[in-house]
Amino acid sequence: MKKKTFEEVARLWQEEKRLYVKRSTFAAYVLLLDNHLIPSFGQERDVTEPKVQDFVLRKLDSGLSQKSVRDMLVVLRMVLKYAVKNGLMEHREIDVKFPTERERKEVQVLSRNSQQRIMRHLKENLSPMNLGIYICLCTGLRIGEICALKWEDIDVDSGMIRISKTIQRIYVKNGTDCHTEVIIDTPKTMNSMRMIPIPRDLRRMLHAHRRSADGKCFLVTSSPRPVEPRTYRNYYNKLMNELKMPKLKFHSLRHSFATRCIESRCDYKTVSALLGHSNISTTLNLYVHPNMEQKKRCVEQMFRSLR
Repeated sequence: MKKKTFEEVARLWQEEKRLYVKRSTFAAYVLLLDNHLIPSFGQERDVTEPKVQDFVLRKLDSGLSQKSVRDMLVVLRMVLKYAVKNGLMEHREIDVKFPTERERKEVQVLSRNSQQRIMRHLKENLSPMNLGIYICLCTGLRIGEICALKWEDIDVDSGMIRISKTIQRIYVKNGTDCHTEVIIDTPKTMNSMRMIPIPRDLRRMLHAHRRSADGKCFLVTSSPRPVEPRTYRNYYNKLMNELKMPKLKFHSLRHSFATRCIESRCDYKTVSALLGHSNISTTLNLYVHPNMEQKKRCVEQMFRSLR
């Protein structure tokens, strides 16, 4: 059998993969193929380690993060595995090396004073959009999760929020037609489907709003129509600008919630469950960075135990 080009193999793999993964996951695969992998390897009939190593270095030099490039390699390896399995390409060992990351990228977190000031403003100027931001600061919800949240997902009496949906804009390709589409779907992992307790202050605010809200309405819009994450992100950025706050991404609300939990000495496993992380190591790597005082205390405790 004549060996196929990478693009030909990728299209065959794509059609098979479509049947087994979520629409959002499939859309992410297609986006990586169309924007990065096919432009680089499309006409290749033999994808070798030097070619992949060169691809990685070029993408990093263009300013992309290691995580973004690693995501591309995940898709590349899946396509190549499919090709070898079906006799469409020769098997090649590919062991790619990444430059050492010398600097840890710190997560963006609101200071305690800034967070208190924002929460005070949100309470004094309560609206569905402001209530959504307040909830994110109290629960660590992702932007897609808060946009997909309906009043029926909130049990004010028992004080619990059920997270079972997320909203996102995905890339859709149908032949030559390419466009984006907003979808509401289940979260990517089972861990993201979770129950989160509602703090007492937030519970009182929800009680006041719940009386006039239809359970089928989305919380952030108080209507049957949701707001998409991009629009809500713009609203948040405008609010932060008006309050003369640091220009932090919407995701910093989630980081701030997690950081306050860690500062309050909540156990890491519980924080991980509240955030919906797939495993506790994600939580530890992101948020648990001992300061110098903690390091000194640890060393002193160790030395005292030797006496």
